[in-house]
Amino acid sequence: AEPIQTVMRRYNIEKPYEKLKDLTRGKAMTPELIRNFLETLEIPEEARAELQALTPDNYIGNAVAQAKNI
Repeated sequence: AEPIQTVMRRYNIEKPYEKLKDLTRGKAMTPELIRNFLETLEIPEEARAELQALTPDNYIGNAVAQAKNI
């Protein structure tokens, strides 16, 4: 959910944390659930496509920077 929240903030979508919390709390996350949520966002198609391409295997966030600070 982190990259989705970041993009939502970039495009000034109100209450990104709360919207994602409502989406994810107590639910099993599936690619279809995420895809459907992304379709509701008023963001450019390019940003939506980048988010849809992310997976737990290819998104590491700022892990590299954090590791360097250890």
